[in-house]
Amino acid sequence: MRQLAVWIDHNEARVFHLDAETFDETKVESPNYHVHRHPEDMDTRTRNHPDDDNRFFHEVAGVLAGSDSVLLAGPSVTKLHFLRYVQKHVPALDPVIIGIETADHPTDRQFVAHVRQYFHKPLPRLGTPP
Repeated sequence: MRQLAVWIDHNEARVFHLDAETFDETKVESPNYHVHRHPEDMDTRTRNHPDDDNRFFHEVAGVLAGSDSVLLAGPSVTKLHFLRYVQKHVPALDPVIIGIETADHPTDRQFVAHVRQYFHKPLPRLGTPP
């Protein structure tokens, strides 16, 4: 069974593949934000190209291809934007995403420990108290 966990924010996605003893990580960098200076007021604003998010999400979805279950985590709404992208553009991946959690900026070891517990926690059975 191929279980993956993704920690994602607007800068990067870290995809973890875990087995009983080890883990490996694939990092996908978000496209750099572009600085745009307006000629009238010389106000510096950070802008991104309209397709940057789609390219970023497409690359992350490609890393997740072939997985059996995926846990999404991250500190902000990027994980939800990625889920919407998957639902619209990669519908075959949607049923594989089994959970979404808010997680600040854990270390790799903290995140891996949480993910191992998440995937190996027994599922509740109907009619039994939690």
